[in-house]
Amino acid sequence: MRRALPRAARRLVGPWCFLDHYGPLAFGVGAPMNIGPHPHIGLQTVTWLIEGEALHRDSLGTERLIRPGQLNLMTAGSGISHSEETPTRNSGRLHGLQLWVALPDARRNGPPSFDHFAELPVTATGTGHAMVLIGELNGARSPAKAYSRMLGADVVASHDGDVALPLDPSFEHALLVIDGHVALGDRALEPSTLHYLGTGREAVTLTMRAGSRLALLGGEPFGERILMWWNFVGRTPEEIADARNDWEQGSRFGSVSGYVGERIPAPPLSPRFR
Repeated sequence: MRRALPRAARRLVGPWCFLDHYGPLAFGVGAPMNIGPHPHIGLQTVTWLIEGEALHRDSLGTERLIRPGQLNLMTAGSGISHSEETPTRNSGRLHGLQLWVALPDARRNGPPSFDHFAELPVTATGTGHAMVLIGELNGARSPAKAYSRMLGADVVASHDGDVALPLDPSFEHALLVIDGHVALGDRALEPSTLHYLGTGREAVTLTMRAGSRLALLGGEPFGERILMWWNFVGRTPEEIADARNDWEQGSRFGSVSGYVGERIPAPPLSPRFR
């Protein structure tokens, strides 16, 4: 597990506020992903699989299996709880990204929801192609609902050569190399590192070897100050403390049926946070 966002030098890319890269992992027995019920407020979770399967359950009564090439998008709003686990029948592989999107103030206290997209649009990008998970790239638009102007795309090189990506200059953008060799000009981009491109770019051309893969993230600068603690995205310490208390007392977040195991307790709030 490697955390690319947030980091000390970069807390947001547009509304993107969290990015973990996990795997690749091969296993013969057991369930490498087994995350018990836990709560969220003020964000959307984006589950982005490259290999393997994951089973999502939530307090809305959703039970949904996701595979590579698909998208699970959960909007927490005022409060939701969910679990994620490797299903009993699986491929023995696990590799993917887990991301959060900070919801703008106008939507962050709205009702929770869950959406699954079995197919996503793909667009050609020079010697490669890009699957658009959220937002729009090169005329291909994802059906996923976004509450900020933003972009998330999975870019893969089919052959050695240049991959050209048109960009919205009003967005800030960042790249995460997932696998293979990717260079920006004469600079090789290190894997599992968030490479921030800033704003004002109308395009970026990358040199990629066949089979290389990267994540492209972008969005308008968020313009709202957020406070992140545990699984919550809020604005003030008081609302974070209220959400924590509600989870510990069993209110607001409902329950996740079908998951076998205990829910995850909230960590203590530090005196400094209070």
